[in-house]
Amino acid sequence: MKAVVTGGAGFIGSHLVERLLADGAEVTVVDSFTRGRERNLASVAADTRLRVVRADVRDAAALRPAFEGAQQVYHLAALADIVPSISDPMEYFTTNVDGTVNVLEASRAAGAGRFVYVASSTCYGIPDHYPTPETAPVRTEYPYALTKHLGELCALHWGRVYGLPVVSLRFFNVYGPRSRTGGTYGAVMGVFLAQKLNRRPLTIVGDGTQTRDFTYVTDVVDAMVTAARSEVRDEVFNVGSGGTYSVNELADRIGGERVHVPKRPGEPDCTYADISKIRSRLGWEPKVSFGEGVARLVERIGDWSEAPVWTPDSIREATADWFKYLSR
Repeated sequence: MKAVVTGGAGFIGSHLVERLLADGAEVTVVDSFTRGRERNLASVAADTRLRVVRADVRDAAALRPAFEGAQQVYHLAALADIVPSISDPMEYFTTNVDGTVNVLEASRAAGAGRFVYVASSTCYGIPDHYPTPETAPVRTEYPYALTKHLGELCALHWGRVYGLPVVSLRFFNVYGPRSRTGGTYGAVMGVFLAQKLNRRPLTIVGDGTQTRDFTYVTDVVDAMVTAARSEVRDEVFNVGSGGTYSVNELADRIGGERVHVPKRPGEPDCTYADISKIRSRLGWEPKVSFGEGVARLVERIGDWSEAPVWTPDSIREATADWFKYLSR
């Protein structure tokens, strides 16, 4: 079986590549390496069934050869993080929307039998109900959420019009080894681990009672593979942990001093996926508990040695545009 993974050198993508190779597939990674890292693929670099193509999804001509013979396509390549999307929306639109259309067209030209799009739970904004089902209203609060949802709409449209067998998976708060440690202010798990490693206080947003559906990376990988192997098409599924956990509980598990920073506008007090649909339609279940997942990362805390160490002052500077544009 031949699979293409866009963004395959990234956090989630590299775990997917490992899984596909372990399952016996031939895998082509397409990555621009602006966010992805070669060392993320170090464990499989010598595998002769792995091919790595350095290409940007915005370059349609560069994509086509990489997709020849592809039977499964997993589209993960995207710009992530909320803060930089507010500062540079055009970069997010060209990558997350135009880039998705280029990947869809390359997949269609290759006659791919399955297309799995990785969407985001940020499309729900501040939901009315918890756990939140796939039928909840879409309320995109910032450009990252909007561009990921527009990419999902494009994927589903290609499924309806051109017959490309598409499944879209809306991920909730994914964490695990190799999560991004770049210079942008992002996911709380990496922020806390870097602060802990450097003996700095954990920066708690608001009062810390807000909860998140922290979902371990190998569970979302399993959801992607399960969706690709199914006969289901033209459907959207939530992918979550089956629970929701407070930032204070996360801080308790990591340990250390704490300091509070202002709560940000447009952020939900809770993210919590209703996963009954994916359970019933695909038979998928999360396997890694929150406690187990956090313990695994604390054991590998040295992996965050190169991550930026955020302080209240640097967070205030980094999120200035967030407050400027979303406080209205």
